[in-house]
Amino acid sequence: MNSFAPWHIVVLLIVGLVLFGSKKLPDSARSLGRSLRIFKSEMKELNNDDKNDKDGNSSADK
Repeated sequence: MNSFAPWHIVVLLIVGLVLFGSKKLPDSARSLGRSLRIFKSEMKELNNDDKNDKDGNSSADK
């Protein structure tokens, strides 16, 4: 009863279509994808920096 059913997703998609219109949805999805890609790459970079700091090789020492 407390979980999402497939019809919940359909209702959310219809509401999104009504609110944003069919022209803006692809652009919004594209910009969201770009933002997620940038976020993931920054997180990987931070993880690599943390690993280097643990090894004693910080980027400030170079």
